[in-house]
Amino acid sequence: MTSPFQIKICGVTTVADARVVQQSGADAVGLNFYAPSPRSVDLEQAQRLRACFSADVAVVGLFVNAPAEEVNKIAEQLQLDYIQLHGDEPPEYLADITAAPVVRALRCGPERAVASAVDYVERCIASEQKNSKSSLRAVLLDAYLPDKYGGGGKRLAASTFIEITRQLHLPTILAGGLTPENVAGAIALTGAQAVDTASGVECAPGEKDSQRLTQFVEAARRAFQNTASLGSAKK
Repeated sequence: MTSPFQIKICGVTTVADARVVQQSGADAVGLNFYAPSPRSVDLEQAQRLRACFSADVAVVGLFVNAPAEEVNKIAEQLQLDYIQLHGDEPPEYLADITAAPVVRALRCGPERAVASAVDYVERCIASEQKNSKSSLRAVLLDAYLPDKYGGGGKRLAASTFIEITRQLHLPTILAGGLTPENVAGAIALTGAQAVDTASGVECAPGEKDSQRLTQFVEAARRAFQNTASLGSAKK
């Protein structure tokens, strides 16, 4: 199954950074609505940022344990392309998210990571079937940190990503500690169809480094092209 996007830059907070993302060739951007995060934005900021992106850049709203009504309202106001859930939302919660397709982020720890992730996603699918307006479109797999809901810069074990991807019938997105220096190797090692970064292209929490951001997109794009070429050569 095809991922809804290949390269996503998360945690953009300024118009200047938004313009760099737009020009970089990334095909998705994440706006963070989790207030404790150094990358969070309010609705007014988000509206300014939303206006920076053309139709070929998917705008994704990131939420953590927010009421479904609030999530839907923000998604409708901003015309978000996707809603990404990063918190402890139970599978049943997805049936109440109707304003945009859902990307479910899962933080995978060392113990029972594969079984827990697969079980959770299967329960999400069963729950969302009760509401035809909800749609779980992809799963983002990130490394587990006990005090963070993402953006911690920790690498996810390649074996964990590969095994969860093998068992799921949904596109998976690789996240966790990806940088311009390691993203190509991570794509080659895991076979990931899509990648996500936030802290890996920053000079400070919430402050993007335009050079590293552009380098990340270029490295990931080349890696995806190489993977595609290898796949074609094997046929």
